Amino acid sequence: MRHSFTDEHEQFREFVRKFMSTNSDATEVRRLMETENGYDADVWNNLSEALGLPGIIIPEEYGGQGFGPVELCIALEEMGRSLLCAPYFGSSVLATAAILNAGSANDKERLLPDLAAGKRIAALALAENSGQWDAASIEMTAIEANGNYILNGEKKFVLDGHIADLVIVVARQANSTGEDGISFFAVDGSAKGLNRRLLDTIDETRKLSVLQFDNVEATPLGEVGAGAVALQKTLILSYVALANEMMGGAQKLLENALEYSQLRVQFGRAVGSFQSMKHKFADLLLDVELAKTTAYYAAEAAEDDTEDLPAVASMAKAYASDTYLKMAAACIQIHGGIGFTWENDTHLYFKRAKSSEVFLGGPTLHRELLIQNWNK
Repeated sequence: MRHSFTDEHEQFREFVRKFMSTNSDATEVRRLMETENGYDADVWNNLSEALGLPGIIIPEEYGGQGFGPVELCIALEEMGRSLLCAPYFGSSVLATAAILNAGSANDKERLLPDLAAGKRIAALALAENSGQWDAASIEMTAIEANGNYILNGEKKFVLDGHIADLVIVVARQANSTGEDGISFFAVDGSAKGLNRRLLDTIDETRKLSVLQFDNVEATPLGEVGAGAVALQKTLILSYVALANEMMGGAQKLLENALEYSQLRVQFGRAVGSFQSMKHKFADLLLDVELAKTTAYYAAEAAEDDTEDLPAVASMAKAYASDTYLKMAAACIQIHGGIGFTWENDTHLYFKRAKSSEVFLGGPTLHRELLIQNWNK
């Protein structure tokens, strides 16, 4: 694998970072996190039209940019630096990857162009009462009636599910061999019987919802009962994408802490000049760089679809989860008393770090998955 960024990648990163610095500063993040929708429609339209980011991994034949996981992860790293409040991860990563992996050519032609253009927002409804993000925990069953499929049940922790125009639901349905398999279904966000409730969570920059299905009509994506492989591929890419997003936040925290250590004075000296503080920063830098390298390696493994991708993806997610939260806690300590205040931005990153740690499975789960996949 290449394991390095090209000049084009660095230029792309610069464009995205400039956009984020203009449209997602701390003041804007604080404003949007207080709103129910959690994003600015004008900024989303600009992000879609000027940069084409919602369609970054969608093939050109379906109106997308036709790029791969590396470019996606570069964009997400920059979004993580700025704590972008937008339905990007839920729509352009989770739901889009699900359609790409599970949908037929007709499904993709029907659904992807509007997602690529940012005209519609999609959400992936997977987790249920167990809170697990895997096929084994899915209990919702799709019932076929008069050629249609009906969904009943509840999906939890659905990212941006309360505003989604399109909901991609993972449920169980017998396939052609009679086995109870995993299936993907498309549900209109305004469908009759669909009740959506916004959750009150620790991280207000990332909106999670509970979706209740009461005899909701659904359209299958791809072959009914044969979606297990598609779900696994979708989750693996999502692990990699989230790891890179977390590394953007961890890097920004490191920069903020270093900058503040040069301003904060104790005993007539900047605290950053103390030997103990230098050692602390050296350790934090090592942690962040190693986690970033792992996330970058996972992005390239996803690009090349390597055999060790499942193991590498879980390794990146676990390492990023631990490092981001450790960096956030250290940044609060380095800022001293002001680090605990609402006015300081560090707590926003700490909350994002904590929510990202458990989203799509915590580090303990992913270390177990790493061992399982590495031994295959």
